[in-house]
Formats: sequence, C-alpha cells, structure tokens
Amino acid sequence: MSVEHVSRSGQVYYLHVKSRKNGRPNFYFSKDPEGPPVDAVPDGFEIYENIGGQVFLRRIPKKLIADDEVELTRAALALHAEKWRHKIDVKKNIVTVYETDSSDDLSELLAPWVDPAKEKEYRIRNAHYMAVLRFILTDPARRIFKAERYCFRGSVDAWIDIGPPAPLPALLKKYVKHLGKDSFYDLF
Repeated sequence: MSVEHVSRSGQVYYLHVKSRKNGRPNFYFSKDPEGPPVDAVPDGFEIYENIGGQVFLRRIPKKLIADDEVELTRAALALHAEKWRHKIDVKKNIVTVYETDSSDDLSELLAPWVDPAKEKEYRIRNAHYMAVLRFILTDPARRIFKAERYCFRGSVDAWIDIGPPAPLPALLKKYVKHLGKDSFYDLF
C-alpha cells in the first residue's frame, strides 16, 4: 500500500520515489496514483502540508516550540472563532497565525438557493489564508515570546511589534481576541 495524504481541500496525494543522477532517492507527492510508489514515509521525514495546501515530504525539524504551546495556541484560536477560520504554522522559533479571508456575507446572500452546509464546506475547502499574527520565542529558558502583527499599509507591509515580550498564555489572551476585528489594526 502506497503512502497517501488527503489535503484540506480533499485532494489525494500519493508519495512516489525516483532516483537522481547520483543514485540517491528523490521523494515527491503527486495527484497521480501511477508511478513508483513508496510503502512508508522514510525515517527522519514527515508529510507537511503548507498553509496554501501544497503537500511535501520534509525532514522532521528540530522542535523549539513545545507541543503544549502549539496546542495552547490552537485552543485560544478555537475559543475565538470556528476552528477552520485560523491556521497555525510553526517554523523554528516562530508560531504564525493565519486568518482566512472568507466571509459569511456570501452565505446570507446565497441562502435561498444554496444549501448552507454545502456552501460552508466549499468555503472551508477553498479558504485562502494570510499571515496576520506571530509569536516569536525570544527566551527559550524562560519561555518568553514577542508578539508581532502584520502591517498591511502599502508603505510598510512588514511585521511590527505590538507589545512587550511575555509568556505565551498572556500574549494569547491579550491579542487573539482582536483577530478579525478593526481593533486588530490599532495594535502597535
């Protein structure tokens, strides 16, 4: 049985391998089940789906952010809005929060003609996300993070600090409540 991965959009990807010119294996995902299949994920690697829905095989990264900190972030986001509205990605010492641009306004307009459940499922599978908030681990010993938000001004378009460093639970409590609201743009 070959390795399969179903992406958030419902697309099935199959892991394949081919040899490089130097004889080393080259692993890749394809939507096509035909090709040289792989029976198991190689040791030291993991299946990774980025925020855009692309599927990769990557080396398992060194963990600087603890699993309980990731779960704490997910829980704070789940209390704020439906789970699908926000995604998080962890790279090195940064936890980045992504927010969907999907709106409920369309649901209300389509309600007389389209089944609301099907319309919502479509929005979830096809949601586009943009990075809006991130927490950077600045002191690994004391587990202190710095919060930044993305500034969408045409002249800036960069990450800006939004407050003093603090433990992650305090930052989550202070900033997650502003996601999706106009008050988010007042944070600096």
